[in-house]
Amino acid sequence: MRLGFFDGNPKFLPFGKLGPSDVCTDDHKALALAAAKQGIVLLDNNGVLPLSRKGTKSLAVIGPNANATTVMISNYAGIPCGYTSPLEGLKKYVQDLRYEPGCVNVKCSNESLIEAAAKAAAATDASVVVVGLDQSIEAEGLDRENLTLPGFQEMLVKQVANSTNGTVILVVMSAGPIDVSFAKNLSKVGGIIWVGYPGQAGGDAIAQVIFGDHNPGGRSPFTWYPQEYADKVSMTDMNMRANTSNNFPGRTYRFYNGKTIYEFGHGLSYSTFAKYIIKAPSTVLIKPKSTSNQNNILCLASNSCAQLNHETLNGQAIDVSTLNCQNSTFDLVVGIMNRGPKDGSHVVLVFWKPASSVDLSGAPNVQLVAFERVFVMKGKNESVTVKVDVCKVLNLVDSKGERNLIIGQHTLIVGSPSERQVKHHLNVRLASEIELPTESNILSS
Repeated sequence: MRLGFFDGNPKFLPFGKLGPSDVCTDDHKALALAAAKQGIVLLDNNGVLPLSRKGTKSLAVIGPNANATTVMISNYAGIPCGYTSPLEGLKKYVQDLRYEPGCVNVKCSNESLIEAAAKAAAATDASVVVVGLDQSIEAEGLDRENLTLPGFQEMLVKQVANSTNGTVILVVMSAGPIDVSFAKNLSKVGGIIWVGYPGQAGGDAIAQVIFGDHNPGGRSPFTWYPQEYADKVSMTDMNMRANTSNNFPGRTYRFYNGKTIYEFGHGLSYSTFAKYIIKAPSTVLIKPKSTSNQNNILCLASNSCAQLNHETLNGQAIDVSTLNCQNSTFDLVVGIMNRGPKDGSHVVLVFWKPASSVDLSGAPNVQLVAFERVFVMKGKNESVTVKVDVCKVLNLVDSKGERNLIIGQHTLIVGSPSERQVKHHLNVRLASEIELPTESNILSS
């Protein structure tokens, strides 16, 4: 609708005269590359990455997705301006390059090509193995049956790791999580990168990350479960919350407490970042829409609303529609220091842990409420301001589908579970008739 699809003949609209030549400009190609680089997630690094361009004289590029083109754009994509496969991207960094697919395709139904791949790894300084999936494995109407690499791909990675005298960088191309715990336990695997389906410029983005021309800052958009999770949980079970009565472990970072390969929001960098809170309120006061009907809303066991205070209301769930939420937004200002050794961007994740409630059950463990990307030069500090709307994001939905604000102490957590987190406690209070706030004192720090 915002693109004007219902505004008449598209030829007479602002974008009506644009054609292929307008799409494949240098700026658009640069945007495709920037998007691919920002989306890459560095999952593991034992210090090998980035590879040294001078120290890597020869490189083996291996795997069923090593020379991927159309796989990289997946579905729901337009006609690309061209492709740069991982193989083509890596050729720009290493002249002595040997390519072996290792498998005929991602289904990797036999091991006939693995020996040649292992020999290539043995003859080079380092190996980049690009594994994963494509639309023959995961697509609309085609769900995966497990979380492991298809066919003999795992054997391919192991054989390459056993054969090389150098290091192996594992690149995973997929839309969803894969159990790569076997690779984490291989000493020769020096780094693991997830690239999703990175688009037409994916090969350049992958190469720039591997050789350090781009400092990765992407975060995993999902939880990486072990295969045992898929063995235990039926794909037709749509429940989210854990249930001890039938040993259901729950789904997603919001409710799952079990073993993970990588957690939601995980993502490493070639730099070390430190975060600290510069500014945030310690108390937020919210008042009802009107005091005349406050008894109907809040005074569940009291004859006088003036007798209510934040202590007696702690844990109560208040219907958000009955609250005055015009001034319920506050600024959370976070400082980020880049301790080096590279310039880079850092994605600040803000999670929320709800206050405990006497009225609502099944609250999430945590919930992502905001995120911002900020670029920080090495040795420098930057700040980012995240706006948090108490009524919109710090609420829980009850069994009737109504949103409720919990009165009590909430916790904001800056950072993912895999990094050092900074916590801030926020006391959400309901203003009584005695304590009705003005606009200037709704937020206090």
